[in-house]
Amino acid sequence: MKFRPLIVAMFCLTGGTAFAAGFAVPSGAYELENTHGYITFSYDHLGFSTPHVGFNTFDVALNADSEDPSKSTVSVTIDASSIDSRVEEFDKHLIGSDYFDTANHPEITFASTGMVATGENTFDVTGDLTIKGVTKPVTLNATINKAANHPMRGVPTIGLSATGTLSRSEWGLGKYVPAVGDEVTLNITVELIKP
Repeated sequence: MKFRPLIVAMFCLTGGTAFAAGFAVPSGAYELENTHGYITFSYDHLGFSTPHVGFNTFDVALNADSEDPSKSTVSVTIDASSIDSRVEEFDKHLIGSDYFDTANHPEITFASTGMVATGENTFDVTGDLTIKGVTKPVTLNATINKAANHPMRGVPTIGLSATGTLSRSEWGLGKYVPAVGDEVTLNITVELIKP
């Protein structure tokens, strides 16, 4: 089973510092290496636990510009019905009308709008997140873990992690708030390869 994110690849706008010495990869198109991509979210459940839920299927398109990072773009399309809580009964509830309503809103999308370097390999990435027909801006903290030629595949590869928080009720997902936490924490780790 693979979690393939909001959400990141939806968070991998790459900047000039990411292509400094030791991180030399070329500009151009990158795509998800789908055996090493995970997008999950977590929330407070009545104070008793912190469930972690993910998506099994998503597509990512990254166009990295190492000379002018502001021109880098990334888009993500998630199959909302691929949500996976590891509990089949709960999955059926999540895809229903109380939550993601996948019969009427089959996709979750993210489109980058900008990025700001916050350190040598860290960035604040902004973009528009659309869930259930509602589009709102989000900002995520991204880290370039490594950008180099893949030792097994032999192709340029970018590995990154990202995290951020949002209020699920802003996207029409507010069932049982505040008993079940409104704040959702996103966690993403992906590997992107140059085809």
